[in-house]
Amino acid sequence: MGEYLPRIVDAELKNKLEYMGAVVIEGPKWCGKSTTARQYCNSLVEFQDPDKKIQYDNISTTKPSLFLEGAKPRLFDEWQMYPVVWDSIRMDVDHTGLKGQYILTGSAKPKEGQTMHTGTGRISRIIMRPMSLFESKDSDGQVSLKDIIANKEISCVSTLELEDIIDVMIRGGWPESLNIDGNNKYEVAKEYVESLVNEDVKIVDGIERDRLKMSALLKSISRNLSTSTNKSTIVDDISNLFFQDISRPTAIDYLNTLEKLFVLEYVPATNLNLRSSIQLRKSPKIELVDPSIAIASLGLKKENLINDLNFTGFIFENLCYRDLKIYAESINADLFYYRDNKDFEVDFILRTEDDKWGAIEVKLGAGQIEQAAKDLKAFKEKIDLEKCGEPKFLMVLTGSTLSYVRDDGIYVVSIGNLKN
Repeated sequence: MGEYLPRIVDAELKNKLEYMGAVVIEGPKWCGKSTTARQYCNSLVEFQDPDKKIQYDNISTTKPSLFLEGAKPRLFDEWQMYPVVWDSIRMDVDHTGLKGQYILTGSAKPKEGQTMHTGTGRISRIIMRPMSLFESKDSDGQVSLKDIIANKEISCVSTLELEDIIDVMIRGGWPESLNIDGNNKYEVAKEYVESLVNEDVKIVDGIERDRLKMSALLKSISRNLSTSTNKSTIVDDISNLFFQDISRPTAIDYLNTLEKLFVLEYVPATNLNLRSSIQLRKSPKIELVDPSIAIASLGLKKENLINDLNFTGFIFENLCYRDLKIYAESINADLFYYRDNKDFEVDFILRTEDDKWGAIEVKLGAGQIEQAAKDLKAFKEKIDLEKCGEPKFLMVLTGSTLSYVRDDGIYVVSIGNLKN
């Protein structure tokens, strides 16, 4: 195991332990939840340990409070395997009023009704994703999202060239891949997808699901990544291209399963006020928690991505979504997207907790920056600025190497320079 690389959620976890009785870190398997949690615990229970399953089974059915005995903060790894511990923790925190007592990690949401209480006010949630480029040290972090919101000047050069960006997309943000030399580091994402379709989809509720249909679903999601694709399109795509007949209810169940495993995410449409009567499209945009999942699901190699830069642009947008989501959440901001019924679209709208907002277009190549800037200015013209206020920034997030402010005030930022 290599040296621990600090994660952006470290600060949030440390802070929450100061004022909450317990904190749960949720996210996909292999993203580093347990490793991060171990930096802050003084004892731990690994619920996935097969040698202790009988012991854990007995405790969970006789006296669940025994799980809580140990030095604090006490870590419960993969807590959803024994959901009864949630209620025990909530009751203990309620009775003692002590802060920073427990940390839980979970890579799947428990079945509905397996916990008696929500934990509101007692147990706080943190979402953790695979590593952003800044966390994996692929971005040098010379440009911060906070500085852009504050309208500070930027001027720097990233060392990430196009081939480097393709490499980090294939590798993904899996911490374990950083400890592997050579091309084997690209195998981690493939192993993740194999584990996902063969084993993890059963963890959520114990229901057997067809691995071929789940694999076809992942491929269809990957083909439609970073688009506002509806479920009917996914069903048709699976049936027509992957020779797997799948009903709409089954597809919805499989999509929900991927969401419960923190693999599939949706970007909601924005509700920014428009000057015109143009109607917004409301369906969310579909994203995976890491771009390597799409690449591994489709069996793509580096040369495939280089030879089809149009499709690679959608994968790159997924990479940017992952990093933007991590950076935005660390400063209490969220992401939306805009698309109207005329198919005019802006990739991301960032909104802070005090209602500051900015618009972001994602473009892989430098040759697309000028058109992206025109689109951002056209978008600003559509907005009722009296109702929603001036945007704090307009940004083109790119795979090119230069980060700077254009003469028209639009930020051009390399993903290889960005941090939270």
